[in-house]
Amino acid sequence: MTSDWSHHRARLQAELDELARLSAQAATAGRTVELDQTRVGRLSRMDALQQQAMAQHTRARYELRRQQVAAALARIAAGRYGRCCECEDDLPAKRLAADPAAVFCADCAAERERH
Repeated sequence: MTSDWSHHRARLQAELDELARLSAQAATAGRTVELDQTRVGRLSRMDALQQQAMAQHTRARYELRRQQVAAALARIAAGRYGRCCECEDDLPAKRLAADPAAVFCADCAAERERH
């Protein structure tokens, strides 16, 4: 499939930039919780720890997505973008429009989920 992927490249790069910003925010929220136990109740401490855990999980999700987006940009640079990494068929334009970092066609993705 030969195509001009500049629109997808721009979209992926914008997402990569946004993920970096969001990851930095999540890193700040996920820092170690230090509360004065003489002034803060047990429920407040539990809430702070829960917020910290959620921020760490969110940051991990951002990192996974960042890796997916970076891999898609690498596939564009290598001339392999727009093809299923399993069967090598062209990915439908609708699939790439929905997720420009898509790696597999719908059939291969469904097969991988079954296993």
